[in-house]
Amino acid sequence: MTEPRLKSGLWVAAYVRRCHASGAPAFVTRKGDEDAGAILVTIDRLDRTFRLYGRARDGQGALVFAPLTDWVDTEQLQIAIDRQTKYDPDLWLVAVESKTGDAFLGEY
Repeated sequence: MTEPRLKSGLWVAAYVRRCHASGAPAFVTRKGDEDAGAILVTIDRLDRTFRLYGRARDGQGALVFAPLTDWVDTEQLQIAIDRQTKYDPDLWLVAVESKTGDAFLGEY
C-alpha cells in the first residue's frame, strides 16, 4: 500500500508558515512543479555555514528529510544544489534562516 502524497506546492506553503511561526524566516527561492516537484531545504545559520536537506526513505521505507550535506560554505552548497537540479529541474528550493540550525523538518 502506498502512502498518500501531498502536493509539493501545498507542502512548501505549509512548511514556510511553520518556519515563520517559529521565528525563522523562510523563503521560496526556486519554485518547482506544483504537484510533484522534489523539495530541497537549505538552512542558513547566519554564520556563513549552510546545510542542504532533501527527501529520502528511512529504514522502514517512510519518506523523511535527510541532510544531503554537512555544514558547508556557500560555494559547496551551490555545488550540491546544482547537482540536484541536474537530476530534477522541477525541484523546489526553500531557504530558512535559523541561528540554531533547526530545520523544523522532524514534524513532516
